[in-house]
Amino acid sequence: MAATLTHLGAQGEANMVDVGDKEETTRTAIAEGFVSMQPETLKTILAGNAKKGDVLGTARIAGIMAAKKTHELIPLCHPLLLTKVSVDIEPDHALPGLKVTALARVTGKTGVEMEALTAASVACLTIYDMAKAVDRAMVISGIRLVEKTGGKSGDYKADA
Repeated sequence: MAATLTHLGAQGEANMVDVGDKEETTRTAIAEGFVSMQPETLKTILAGNAKKGDVLGTARIAGIMAAKKTHELIPLCHPLLLTKVSVDIEPDHALPGLKVTALARVTGKTGVEMEALTAASVACLTIYDMAKAVDRAMVISGIRLVEKTGGKSGDYKADA
């Protein structure tokens, strides 16, 4: 059986999915993204010497705030009472750059994949914004869902 798009009505019109009859479960999603940059840019960020301030701390908070506002950004997302959002940012000297990992959790009737993806995306955008004065060639890439648990559709884990 082919999967169907849940946000489309019978005539193809966009609609918000009715989750009223769904069971409440604990649902968790993890997303990631990467910001590639010049080695000197990475050194500047890690040393805390960016002109705009604490890049990593600001990006972390921006990602958390974005997860909480996902329903305001993505038209058909349900507003959720998130129970946990975390954003971790680690240097990846092989890129060179930064790896962003966002986790979102809720006990509710719908998943948190979009919240995790939004958190990772906005954290990456914030890194770019705060360091663009020294490196406009930074590249944001690899934003994807890494894992999700809970809900009717079951668990998902991306291939490595």
